[in-house]
Amino acid sequence: MALLGIEIAIRGVALLKRFQLLRNVGQYASVSAGAQIPLSTLTLIYGENGRGKTTISSVLRSLGTGDPSHVLERHRLGAAHPPHIVLAFAGGVTAQFQNGVWSAPMPRFAIFDDAFIAANVCSGVEVEAGHRQNLHELILGAQGVTLNAALQGHVARIEEHNRALTLKANAIPAPARGSLSVDDFCALAADPDIEASITTAERNLAAARSADAIRQQASFAPITLPIFEADGIAALLARTLPDLEAEAAAQVRVQLRSLGQGGETWVSDGMTRIAGASAKREHEACPFCAQDLDGSPLIAHYRAFFSQAYDGLKLAITATGQGINTTHGGEVPAAFERAVRIAAQWRTFWNEFTDVPEVEVDTAAVLRAWTAAREAVLTLLRAKALSPLEAMTLAPETHALIQEYDARRAEVAALSAALQACNLPIAVVKEQAANADAGARAADIARLQAVGARHSNPVKDLCEDYLLEKAGKTATETLRAQARTALNNYRQNIFPAYEAAINTYLQRFNAGFRLASVSAQNTRGGSSCSYSVVINNVQVALTANAGPAFRNTLSAGDRNTLALAFFFASLDQDPQLAQKILVIDDPMTSLDEHRSITTVQEMRRMQARASQIIVLSHSKPFLCQLWEGATPAVRQALLIQRDTVGSTLAVWDVNQDCITEHDRRHAFVQQYLQAANPAAERRVAVALRHILEAFMRVAYPAAFPPGMLLGPYLGICQQRVGQQNQLLSQADIDELRALLVYVNRFHHDANAAYETEAINDQELTHFSERVLAFARRS
Repeated sequence: MALLGIEIAIRGVALLKRFQLLRNVGQYASVSAGAQIPLSTLTLIYGENGRGKTTISSVLRSLGTGDPSHVLERHRLGAAHPPHIVLAFAGGVTAQFQNGVWSAPMPRFAIFDDAFIAANVCSGVEVEAGHRQNLHELILGAQGVTLNAALQGHVARIEEHNRALTLKANAIPAPARGSLSVDDFCALAADPDIEASITTAERNLAAARSADAIRQQASFAPITLPIFEADGIAALLARTLPDLEAEAAAQVRVQLRSLGQGGETWVSDGMTRIAGASAKREHEACPFCAQDLDGSPLIAHYRAFFSQAYDGLKLAITATGQGINTTHGGEVPAAFERAVRIAAQWRTFWNEFTDVPEVEVDTAAVLRAWTAAREAVLTLLRAKALSPLEAMTLAPETHALIQEYDARRAEVAALSAALQACNLPIAVVKEQAANADAGARAADIARLQAVGARHSNPVKDLCEDYLLEKAGKTATETLRAQARTALNNYRQNIFPAYEAAINTYLQRFNAGFRLASVSAQNTRGGSSCSYSVVINNVQVALTANAGPAFRNTLSAGDRNTLALAFFFASLDQDPQLAQKILVIDDPMTSLDEHRSITTVQEMRRMQARASQIIVLSHSKPFLCQLWEGATPAVRQALLIQRDTVGSTLAVWDVNQDCITEHDRRHAFVQQYLQAANPAAERRVAVALRHILEAFMRVAYPAAFPPGMLLGPYLGICQQRVGQQNQLLSQADIDELRALLVYVNRFHHDANAAYETEAINDQELTHFSERVLAFARRS
């Protein structure tokens, strides 16, 4: 409810109505009775120095900022309990400070006091960076402060990003990124086949370093195994001579066996001779006995057995066997083993530079299968050669041996094809190696290794975390740029206007200087305000190691005046001034008396524009000037007075303090004329001479300066009677001389026994009337 009430009050015009309780703060032990005094739109608070004016200002500053330190640092010395404050506002709203905190802040106060000067203008005689930063915010006002706060928030956030980026960059292992910066390392794109890429790069580097060997090394030659024409062999084995009778062939075989080894050849040659004789149409005769063979039954069988077809069959069997021995025997198996061995050696060489399949050939198994198949086939061919006319078949066992060999041969063929396929990339390796740069290839490997490390765990997560933070910083930098642009656009208008307003106030305050070059600056520590003081048309810097500077050209009164000008100028720029409560603590010093009238005038002007104005001062004349020009219905005055060993608040009768001593004497004499008072007779008699002197001082200031006595003045008046510079007429001189004779009886300079001089009421009344009448003349 309290928060709601204060918010409602802020939207309206809420006045501070009472200092309801001031306890254990500054000089105030427990002010409750005196604190019930109601405040008004214009509230004047008088107090001697050290009585507690600044304490009130600090309490209100604490409430306005919500900062409890302004109260806590003024904890009353010797008090057992912490400060407790209750302030009452219009509408029944209260703000309470208890247990070190306010119930709710009231950010509607604009306060001018020593704290304002120390924060925004200077500390002593020096203008420091903090002053310029605070003055920058003062000039900006609420809207500008919001813009600047947004900018500084982004700046602070960027600093947080930078700290986080440093930590996250340090978390990424340096060995993983090598010579790359963190940003370049994290920017490496993923390679889905990084291992293969690294392997390729390593081979390229190896090729660059082995260029000569690569140039001299040959590529892969084919590895081949001969085939067994199983179908042809089977057909050959199955061949017979259809015109050769089986009986004749059997008889021939019997006869040939009887002839022993070489018998078939011997008979074959004989049949050739018989064939020759037949061609000559001679009788066929035995080459040994010349017996006529026409009647021999074997001759017909021999002619069939040793026919041309028969010879062709035998020749085919022999040729096939010899072909198999040539193709599958001799040095062929050894050449195969040598080709496999060379291929394995070349594979070892080339595999360093490109992918080459393993040369995994069980040459012993191949040779076993090969030999077994060859011997099985040759055995069949030998049997066929012995019985050419006998139809034979390729046994299943032989078929199986050939198939096993063919399987081995197919494996070798596949390997050979795979090795042959490597010749193209080998040619590329040769070409690249001829012009390769080993340094560049090494750099490629380092980059690829970095890619692999970048996208491996846990480095991948560390990099992603870093990139997210970096993206966040980039986004914040964009917001910072936008905020800076908005602030700069605002400052381009507000700072020239503020400079003009300050100089207007300085002129009103009769200051002997003005400001120039009021501008905003962006520093690493934040935005600040820069300006120079112009004295006798010469610009004086705020700080300087030697020569004219702020500290040695402005007096204490000048610095106070400048601070007040800053304060008033900031109020002029405040669009919420109508809702503000202005608190001004001791704006006048002994050096500022000549500026009191203009200060009063500016405060009256602010009173008409602000919600409420509270002025605290140790100068009664200054406060009286404010009081006299204010509307009675909207003014209130408080007095901070001593209460045993502390201070309390009381109503201040300003009217009584505004009356001069002359006014008091005049009123005192008037009262005596109205009602005789024997106790006041001597005081009335003493007052008469002072009334005459005061009249002469006002009526004739040039002729009756301070220190002048009435006797010598009468002599001057007498000398000027009838002249152009006459002061008093002769009648007035005579009257004044007569009055002086009476009043001197009660003046210590004219009558040593003035305190015991007899007084007659009738006589005193008579001369009192004459003195008052003389003081009324024009």
